[in-house]
Amino acid sequence: MGSFFKSLFSGGNRDEAPEEEKAKNDKKNFDIFKYDGVRAQKIGQVDYAIRCYKEALKLEEDFETMNYLVNAYIQKNELDEALPVADRMVALEPEHIPALLTRANLHFMQENYPSVSGDCARILEIAPETPAAYFLRAKARKAVSALLEAIADLTRAVAVKDDFAEAYLLRGEILLEMGQFDEALQDVEKVIALSPEEESAFLLQGKIHEANERTAEAKAAYQSVLHFNPFNEQAYLQLGQLYIRSGELDQAIAFFDEALEIKADFAQAYNERGRAKYLKGDKKGAAEDMKKALELDPEGEAAKKLEGQLNNFGDMYKGGIY
Repeated sequence: MGSFFKSLFSGGNRDEAPEEEKAKNDKKNFDIFKYDGVRAQKIGQVDYAIRCYKEALKLEEDFETMNYLVNAYIQKNELDEALPVADRMVALEPEHIPALLTRANLHFMQENYPSVSGDCARILEIAPETPAAYFLRAKARKAVSALLEAIADLTRAVAVKDDFAEAYLLRGEILLEMGQFDEALQDVEKVIALSPEEESAFLLQGKIHEANERTAEAKAAYQSVLHFNPFNEQAYLQLGQLYIRSGELDQAIAFFDEALEIKADFAQAYNERGRAKYLKGDKKGAAEDMKKALELDPEGEAAKKLEGQLNNFGDMYKGGIY
């Protein structure tokens, strides 16, 4: 594909061609660039696709090509490059809902929450029955701890789309954060009814039961996640930590043994197993697990807590490391 650019630009002088011929050639070259980019992106050659889209847009300010370019930048997590292109899309079609949603999502990923709310407000002026705009604005409001406003947006979202599982789930998370356990549980049960194997719903259900001191129900919720997905790290952590909080240290150690058989590089499992061992009085075993956790994840939470104590495992647990 790389030779394509060389052959396209190396010969002839388009500026010397008649105007009509030049327009015809520009259109031809635009199509070549655009669809060569599409093909490249489909086979994972994203850098080349971006190059093609940019060349195509030099020839024609095409809305669809801009959309392809934005998605390619997002694929590479180059959000600063994607945003100006999204701005161009909105400038071309100011009332195009998907373009506004795309830009709002970019703002959200960049943690520019006021701009998220601004784009969502614009969408809702154009099309008040757009549940995705309510949902995205609720995420932005949750991020700045405007919880009541976020709940209001999510309530509007599910009023428009009563099978909007993600909105129920987010509202359940916020309600749990606010201590409204019964209402949170109702939302989670709605999600499970809509998506019976939604792992995040069962994880949240377990947290709600824990908050209500319903330990058996919490354990069952976390086990449900592992039934659907034996590799779900969060379920292992939440259930193992629950065993520790409940004083079931042998069960916790055995449980994290199982987790580490499935995923040998699971740093947090080593960390939590070490905590259980330490609480049992096995300081040597705890130190070994902590050392392994630090080797696997030297930038993780355990490392931050220990700062400079790596050579003296006897001191690691003083002062409430866990």
